[in-house]
Amino acid sequence: MVVGPDTSRPVTPEEYDEVDMLLRAAFPSDAEARLVRQLRRDGDIWAEWVKPWSGRIAGYAALSRMAEPKGWACLGPVAVWPEWQNGRLLTSDDEAGRKHWRIGTRLVREIADTVTLPATVRDTPETIVVLGEVPFYERCGFSNARAARLRSPYPLSHTLIARPGTDVPDARLDYPGAFSRV
Repeated sequence: MVVGPDTSRPVTPEEYDEVDMLLRAAFPSDAEARLVRQLRRDGDIWAEWVKPWSGRIAGYAALSRMAEPKGWACLGPVAVWPEWQNGRLLTSDDEAGRKHWRIGTRLVREIADTVTLPATVRDTPETIVVLGEVPFYERCGFSNARAARLRSPYPLSHTLIARPGTDVPDARLDYPGAFSRV
């Protein structure tokens, strides 16, 4: 029997308020909640996912269309309820004992894996960019080394990409307008 956070799925509009509460709880300010609302208003959201657990939204991630390069997206914000961050969600599995579930890691890894699907079977970007903690995102399938030739308004030391292949693309990153307005 499988025990643990449910499979990620798209957000429904009825869940926007719960996502807003999660974002406000997971971060020190309401900036990420305001960012998501603005991205929705601007029509820049590519996809939003939630990872349900025990009747609640345990984790959330947004994927937005980059202004440039076309066909690329940026991941963020990614949020998990504070009480379940860093593997603090414990479940009991009759066969294996207690398990720690890393909701954020599972959610981000699932998203990173989508770029390796053939283009004919996916509605995902060719490249996903994320700005964040390098060790965490590298565990999830992103690469900081492959982002070395990007030009970005944000520090490359914390910029990572997920994309098929092993190339190191040379591109200028232009994030959705909401990132500079919020």
